[in-house]
Amino acid sequence: MSSVHAHLPVAPTLLSDYARVRQASIELAAPLTPEDTIVQSMPDASPNKWHLAHTTWFFEEFVLQQQPGYRFFDERWRFLFNSYYQSVGPMHTRGQRGLLTRPGLDQVLAYRAAVDEAMARLIERGPDADLSARIVLGLHHEQQHQELMLTDIKHLFWCNPLLPAYRADLPQPRRAAPAQRFVDGGDGIVEIGADPGSAFVFDCETPRHRSLLQPHALARRPVSNAEYQAFIADGGYRRPQLWLSEGWATVKAEGWTGPMYWDAAAETEFTLGGVRQIDPGAPVCHISYFEADAYARWAGARLPTEAEWEHAAAAHDPAPGHYADAGLLHPQAAADQGELLQLFGDVWEWTASPYVSYPGFKPLPGALGEYNGKFMCGQWVLRGGSCVTPSRHVRASYRNFFYPRDRWQFSGLRLAQDR
Repeated sequence: MSSVHAHLPVAPTLLSDYARVRQASIELAAPLTPEDTIVQSMPDASPNKWHLAHTTWFFEEFVLQQQPGYRFFDERWRFLFNSYYQSVGPMHTRGQRGLLTRPGLDQVLAYRAAVDEAMARLIERGPDADLSARIVLGLHHEQQHQELMLTDIKHLFWCNPLLPAYRADLPQPRRAAPAQRFVDGGDGIVEIGADPGSAFVFDCETPRHRSLLQPHALARRPVSNAEYQAFIADGGYRRPQLWLSEGWATVKAEGWTGPMYWDAAAETEFTLGGVRQIDPGAPVCHISYFEADAYARWAGARLPTEAEWEHAAAAHDPAPGHYADAGLLHPQAAADQGELLQLFGDVWEWTASPYVSYPGFKPLPGALGEYNGKFMCGQWVLRGGSCVTPSRHVRASYRNFFYPRDRWQFSGLRLAQDR
């Protein structure tokens, strides 16, 4: 068996899954002009054209080249579209991806088509367990980049003085946020994490292990825009005692006065549908770990640990969550049904846990070992997925991670309390 953790479906299912995921990337790029796909708005973001090419490079590099006699579409592109796999070879500087005007978008689309043809032939022949696992990993990798395609184009359009909409036809449903309260989370020794089995997991989610929970409670739902507006109105961004030292330095250096994409008056926000009035009931999003932590202090609470979050989420089905497939591409207030709401979808939830390895963690062998493990330094865990996450891509054990000042992702917060 391969040590790449993945479910190994039969070939017809794998082929249809491959076609579905690959087509979804093309559909996400469809509203863009060729010029939109070239530009890089900041070093942390990538051009959409690069995302389309890199996800294709992944299948070429880690699957197709394992086949005898395979010839790369263009050997030079191995340098252009490698992201961070040092053991594979050198790569183009991340912050200069926006300078890659060539190859053109039409060439990248031709690249995708050629690789898709080769992959379809391979899957129809029936790949062995190792290659099947690599293909499944590649599909989940592409779904991660589909989320990045949306977050990165949103940042790019926000940088444009015209503030263009990615899709002006996006619906704008609204409803009041359910009443907020805290729900007991229990205590004692629990098990979190995942073991490789019948369902796909990333290596950083493993192994399953014991964790000790102190008595605690979790907020019923994420913090809403209206609640965060109250934090701002109460001088939240002007009170250093609420902030971690590095967070306060960042607030001062960056001139933050509210979440990313909000106007100075905290009345409108830039969305993938253009500039819109802030929905009071929707979960606040595009805040950093520093902002989430400061809000929690202001509210007399704290952020949950990832063990607290996962223990609660494990009892809930992630399928009904609000994801990218719903076509709204912005967080929505939850329906008032149940005790714990919106654990999955709408906004990624910052936790109080640093992104480190679990006891007994072992990265994947070879170059694929660079996928997650080497980033376990200086980043913080987020849980639950967002409104731009593809459905069927998250689960209770899924660990996202970003640096504490990052906020261009759809990141929000849920409060916790000690009991």
